[in-house]
This record gives sequence, C-alpha cells and structure tokens, in this order.
Amino acid sequence: MVTYQKTLRNNISCTGVGVHSGELINMTIKPAPANTGIVFKRTDVAEEVSVIPARYNMVSDLIMCTTIQNDAGVKVATIEHLMAAFSGTGVDNAIVELNGSEVPVMDGSSAPFVFLIECADIVDLAAPRRFIKVLKEVSVTEGDARAVLSPGDNVSVAFEIDFDNQRIGKQNCSFNLRNGTFKNELSRARTFGFLSELEQLKEMGLAKGGSLENAIVLSGQDILNEEGLRYNDEFVRHKALDAIGDLYLAGSPIIGQFHGYRSGHALNNKLLHAFLADDSAWCYTTEAPVRASTIGGAHWPMQQAAAPATA
Repeated sequence: MVTYQKTLRNNISCTGVGVHSGELINMTIKPAPANTGIVFKRTDVAEEVSVIPARYNMVSDLIMCTTIQNDAGVKVATIEHLMAAFSGTGVDNAIVELNGSEVPVMDGSSAPFVFLIECADIVDLAAPRRFIKVLKEVSVTEGDARAVLSPGDNVSVAFEIDFDNQRIGKQNCSFNLRNGTFKNELSRARTFGFLSELEQLKEMGLAKGGSLENAIVLSGQDILNEEGLRYNDEFVRHKALDAIGDLYLAGSPIIGQFHGYRSGHALNNKLLHAFLADDSAWCYTTEAPVRASTIGGAHWPMQQAAAPATA
C-alpha cells in the first residue's frame, strides 16, 4: 500500500528554554513542500548560512544531545525530541525556524511537540512517502553498548538499559510504531539525570536550563519531581524516544527492527552511518509497512554494568 508524504497545514509557534544553553528560544514550525524533509533554519544568523537539513551526516556533536551543523558552522542542538515527534506523527516535511542555537526542551519529552503538530493539523501532499527497508542486519558496539538494525515488516524499536542505580536498574521496552503507539506509549517519557552530576555538567557548558520542570531528577535513589514518574519504566521509554528521533535523521522512516542496549545518541548515529554506507543492507520503497499494534520482543541477556549517569 502506497501512502503519501505529510506536512503541516498551518504554522505553529512556541517559546521555551534550551536545556543546555539556558537561552529562551522562539520556535515556529512551518509547512514545507514534498521532498523537502525536515529542515532547521536559524533566524538569528545571515540568511545565506541559516539552513541546516536534519540528516545523520550533518550531526556534529553528540554529547548529551544530538546537534546538527551546516558547512558554515551554524548549529542547532537538542533536536532529538522534536525529531521523534515528527517521526511519531508521520510528518515528512517541515521548516523549523529558531532564533537561537537549541530546540526548546519544553517538559523534557516529545508530548508538547506532538500537541503543537496536531494543533497545526497534518495534511497529505501529492507525492508518495518513501521508506528505507532493512535488508540485512547491521550492528555497532562501543564497550558494553550495542545498537542493531535488522529486517522486519514494521517500524519498530526495542531498548534495554542497565543502571547501577537501584531506582532505575534494568528496564526494557519494545514497540511497533503504528496506530498512535508513539503518542500513547512513548511521547510523554521525559529526559532524566542525577543531581550529583549537575555541577559537573554546568562546568562543561551543559544543563544550564535544566530543572524539575523539564527533566526527571534523581538524588541517589530518590526522584525529586513532586509528581513522580509518568510511566513505571519512564527511563527506558525515554531512551527509546531518543533513538526514534536519532533514527529519523536517516531522512525516511526505517522499516525494520531497532534494538538498543545501553545505546545513546553517539552510537545511534554511528549505526546510521554504518547502515546507510552498506548498499546491500537497505533499499528505498514506497510500500508502507503492515499494520500492527504494540509488540513484545526478544531481548539480549542483561549484563550487570554501570550506565552513564544522565540521559
């Protein structure tokens, strides 16, 4: 079954803080023609250097977030939650205008962006949607972390984490991204970090805008957010959300199975590079994946290992 590319019907705007920069950012998402893809545009720099396509080969920095950069050195950071919202709502084409260097963090999840996209309304364009179909398994590793793309009939994501903090511990999740699964099961999962790491991050120029309003914060095994967790396994669901955003930098939805074990932004991007560099591992198709609901899946054996202290 052939489906059609989608964009927004109307412009939609918001204002929020950059979690790492601490800057107050105005953002407007605008409709775009077919085959544009997702494009970021900085309105605070010269027009001729303002555009940055959201592609895996434009990624410049992967410390604590995903940052893209054009040839002129103009950057936009922390794009992963918005990219996950585009992926989860099926938006193929959009222009994202920002008057600063970072996407607003909002509440630390993708839910506010899903809300904005739905308020703007999603419309079909007169061009078939193009998918990337996985033809053979490709995997990358780094220490104990692993990320894999393997053939499958749907767009699916599975993730495992293993933290030595007992409040998080071992968690896993597996979802088929069809029929509203992203919005209902993943979009509200927030980023997280440890209070003990905050000062170190700020010395690195990161987390300047972080707060209990836009992240789950743990002090030892205690969750400091008054409202607690949105899901019992919110930590692993957010890692899956991040992976969905990172994988959408392929430029099209990937029909196949992603498995991440303690993977982060850097390994997710490394996987895309390895996968798309192997012409025998994938092909383009306009045939949409079969319909399915949330699934369970096989998981790798969990190993006792310390994970990074922040999401």
